[in-house]
Amino acid sequence: MAAAVLVSNEVDDRVGHEYLSAVPGLKIVEYDPNELTLTEVQRSSDLLMPPYRGSHRPLGLIAELPNLRMVQLLSAGVDEWRPHVPNHVTVASARGAHAGPVSEWVLSAILTQLRQWPALVRFQDEHVWAHRRFNADTLAGSRVLILGAGSIGMAVARKLQAFDATATLVASTARPGFHGPEELPQLVTGHSVVVVTAPLTERTFRLVDTNFLAAMDDGALLVNAGRGQIVDTDALVVELDSGRLRAALDVTDPEPLPADHSLWRHQAAIISPHAARTVPGTNRLCYEVAAEQIQAFLSGDTPSNVAHA
Repeated sequence: MAAAVLVSNEVDDRVGHEYLSAVPGLKIVEYDPNELTLTEVQRSSDLLMPPYRGSHRPLGLIAELPNLRMVQLLSAGVDEWRPHVPNHVTVASARGAHAGPVSEWVLSAILTQLRQWPALVRFQDEHVWAHRRFNADTLAGSRVLILGAGSIGMAVARKLQAFDATATLVASTARPGFHGPEELPQLVTGHSVVVVTAPLTERTFRLVDTNFLAAMDDGALLVNAGRGQIVDTDALVVELDSGRLRAALDVTDPEPLPADHSLWRHQAAIISPHAARTVPGTNRLCYEVAAEQIQAFLSGDTPSNVAHA
């Protein structure tokens, strides 16, 4: 089936031409994601691809595309787009492309906190030889609870094995080898690290709330590489204020985190600006997966990463 796809003209998106041009019957039409006025050629496109960076920017184009049949995202999550896209339009993610980079960030965040690198850098800034003035911990022998058993969560679990840590995986539904969310009240205690890699849905919104955080072991580490809204920020701040928990956050709620937000002041927390996937080559991985999804759609098949309305 012949079709035209709108593709961002930004530098990070030009790598996509290599993969999209290999899809039979697909015509590439470039657009500026900062410009919400389209030419007639652009308006006639059947598919829309938001840009690799700042993917929310062209949301306003949905109403300008009368022939729109598919939105192909380059993100792992669909929460920014699915609610705004008509039900008859297929929405697919680039799930799978982010597993390597994001799982690497998760492991780096865990080790950074356990081995006390933020404290060491502060000592270095003060020219202090801080021998025996900090308390490092080890990942070996730890139990890590992973909320989200998709490609990212599974990649985290595999990497943990190399550090002699044990992963407990929680999926959207229970199945052999995976716990269901209804088991969480009994699962949280006994894990020194909790990693969030789940997508944002009605079921995961504020999943990590006051009760969840209270059930975490003293000194435990919360790592969020999913979505900020999965964690109740106010409840987390209370735990950080008490000194009972630590955190490593790639996503926050609100996001971006305002300069005057109380999370910034906590030395028990490290924060990165929603950048876990941002390493060289991730955009290429995203477009490779996206091209596969589009080819499946144009062939009349259901893309494996389709998001249901």
